[in-house]
Amino acid sequence: MLYQFSRAMYRALAEGISDSPGACANDRSNHVRVLHACEATLERMATDRWYFAKPTRSLIRELRPYFPLSEQAHMNSIVEQYLSLADEAIEEQFESGYDFAGNRLCCRAMTRKGTPCQRLPHPRNGYCPSHQHLADADELDHTRVAVAA
Repeated sequence: MLYQFSRAMYRALAEGISDSPGACANDRSNHVRVLHACEATLERMATDRWYFAKPTRSLIRELRPYFPLSEQAHMNSIVEQYLSLADEAIEEQFESGYDFAGNRLCCRAMTRKGTPCQRLPHPRNGYCPSHQHLADADELDHTRVAVAA
């Protein structure tokens, strides 16, 4: 399912990709690089969801060199649109309690014995109801870092 999003995003972006003379270094064209970047971003969104804070910004930065300046705004809007749709689909999948590989989702926290918590997490933050206080602590840490910067 993720490949549907990445391939659709690539097809929407393909006509704006520049073919610069030095683009074929290491036998990889700009088109291949853009496709791999789209696939890697969506795979990371699905597997590393809570530690990939800004996938849209990350992908736009990665794709920027492959588009002429006149196509940058169009590229940004396409990336934002497709990644928001993919994010909704990933959240729906996580609400079922299983990831895309069919593995059961588990809470991100550790128990007192040092083993991973086996309870079903909330799709929003990855913590089960017993460990929601850890999610609140994570949010506080992020706001402290943002204020300090």
